[in-house]
Amino acid sequence: MLLLPVRQLFPERPLPDVAAAVQAELVASGLASKLKPGASVAIGAGSRGISNIATIIRAIVDYFSAAGMKPSVFPAMGSHGAGTAEGQASVLAHYGISEATMGCPVVSRFDTTSLGRTELGVETFAGNDALSADAIFLASRVKWHTSFAGAIESGVCKMIAIGLGKLDSAKSAHMHGRKHAMEAVIRSVASHILATGRILGGLAILEDAHHNTAKVAALPAHGLIEREELLLETVKSWMPRLPVPEIDILIVDEIGKNISGTGMDLKVVNRNAMAAYNPWPDTPRVQRIFVRDLSSLSYGNAVGIGAADIVHSRMVAKVDPHAGRVNAETAGSLAMVRTPLHFPTDRECFDLLTNTVGKPSRKEVTVVWIRNTMELGTMAVSENLAGELSKNPAVEITGPAFSMLFDDDGQLKANLWA
Repeated sequence: MLLLPVRQLFPERPLPDVAAAVQAELVASGLASKLKPGASVAIGAGSRGISNIATIIRAIVDYFSAAGMKPSVFPAMGSHGAGTAEGQASVLAHYGISEATMGCPVVSRFDTTSLGRTELGVETFAGNDALSADAIFLASRVKWHTSFAGAIESGVCKMIAIGLGKLDSAKSAHMHGRKHAMEAVIRSVASHILATGRILGGLAILEDAHHNTAKVAALPAHGLIEREELLLETVKSWMPRLPVPEIDILIVDEIGKNISGTGMDLKVVNRNAMAAYNPWPDTPRVQRIFVRDLSSLSYGNAVGIGAADIVHSRMVAKVDPHAGRVNAETAGSLAMVRTPLHFPTDRECFDLLTNTVGKPSRKEVTVVWIRNTMELGTMAVSENLAGELSKNPAVEITGPAFSMLFDDDGQLKANLWA
């Protein structure tokens, strides 16, 4: 099979100086002036693979320090990090967020306090590592959610509703999300917690299709939800997609919690949390998904493996069943952690899928090969899709076709990302 190296020409929107942009936003917001001199501020950071996250958190720390406050950093990531305080601190450290790099304490605890129930009956929580401070400030990427659609999806509101209260909040929100829409639960919990006055505000981070930090916005607690709605509209308009309307086999080199909450972005691969095929309209249809590996920054959490049709055995060997169980139990989505068929060679995996897509000749099978669902700027596309690629003005073929080859051990030889 011949593959074409392809680049998607997404607009580039990188901020020239991320730290300066964060400082400018915070200074303009005047948020520090709402606090008493010497007040302590707990800054929440999450578990997603956000570009420049250590730079962003350090800029927030520096802003509050310069204003005479006493900042600290805490993990606001729900059940992630294998559902332990130590695991969550380790996630932050691997993103470059530690006491040494931040110049302030990094506090990770897993005990929480109930903040009462919302009008939907959802019990709300906040971690005591955050509540021990005079004020709470959260930094989160605003983007589409992989499992549901709404005017509020992933962002500061979701971090307030689910990340802030550790495992307790994650369980409570997801449990009620099965009765009410998840957007309704996030709105309900975020509104309730914002009304307590404990949240000073947040920093919304927007990334372009190349995973560049493209915009940062300081959001005071008052009006935070409405501001986030507008930011989500903006970032949805930047969303990257696969470049052709239909694909027989999608090869994904890696999935992981650092890439997406569901391991791979379900709105890119066209699956849902129940692993249903092609539920999202106006999204390329994908017949089969082959996942080759698990990101090291996922710490054994293989949530999303269940959205694949087949996986490489190397990935299965890296799975930490406990980490996946905590995530699946919390989210109420067992389908996402089911282990598909797996084989020890790429050839066996690929051959099985090729025989199940309903094409009488292998030459007719269409293939797209990506590194992960966060990085869709560069990929390989089977030569039989050249006609479809020519219809897309935002795509360019960057070189001659190359053969999809396997080595003597049956492993794929080509690697566009080496």
